[in-house]
Amino acid sequence: MNGMIKRFIPAALTLFSLGLLASNACAWGTKELQTEKIAATFCAEVQRGGYQVVTTPELRGWIVNKKSMLLVDTMPYEDSFKKNHIPGAKQMEFPIPEMTSLGDKTKAALLELLGSDKDRTIVFYCGFTKCTRSHNAAMWAVRLGYKNVYRMPGGVKAWKEAGYPLSGVK
Repeated sequence: MNGMIKRFIPAALTLFSLGLLASNACAWGTKELQTEKIAATFCAEVQRGGYQVVTTPELRGWIVNKKSMLLVDTMPYEDSFKKNHIPGAKQMEFPIPEMTSLGDKTKAALLELLGSDKDRTIVFYCGFTKCTRSHNAAMWAVRLGYKNVYRMPGGVKAWKEAGYPLSGVK
C-alpha cells in the first residue's frame, strides 16, 4: 500500500501542475485574444480612415526635436484635457462611435483648427488604444484633404505610462 501511495503522490502533483498550467494558458490565451481583437479593430480603423500611425515614443521624439506639427487632443475638455494633456496640444472633442457624417458646425471648427496647409503634419490622440475619438478626427481630416495625418494609438494613458510630461489647465 505504501508503494502505491508513493507512486500516486507524484502523479497527482504532476496532474495538478498540468491543470494549473492549462488554466493559466487559458488565461494567457484570453488576454492574447483580447489584445488581438484590439489590434485587429485598430488596424481596420486605420485602413478605413486612411491615416498613418505614430507611436508614443516616436511622437515624444518629434516633440523633443521640435518637429513642426499640430497636435490635437480629442478628449472632452472638462473631464480630460483640462486635467491632463500632452504639452502643446490643442483640444477638439470628437465622439466615440464612428462618425458617418460631419455636421457643418463641426466641419467648420475642424477646418479652422487644422488650417489651410493640407501638407501640415497633424497628430490626433485620445485616451487609450480602444478609444476611437482620435480615429474619428484623423479620418475626417483625411476626408477633408489633409495628407500628413497621424493617430497616436496609446493616447494620453500611454503617454503618462511612459513617464512623459503632461500639462493641465490651471
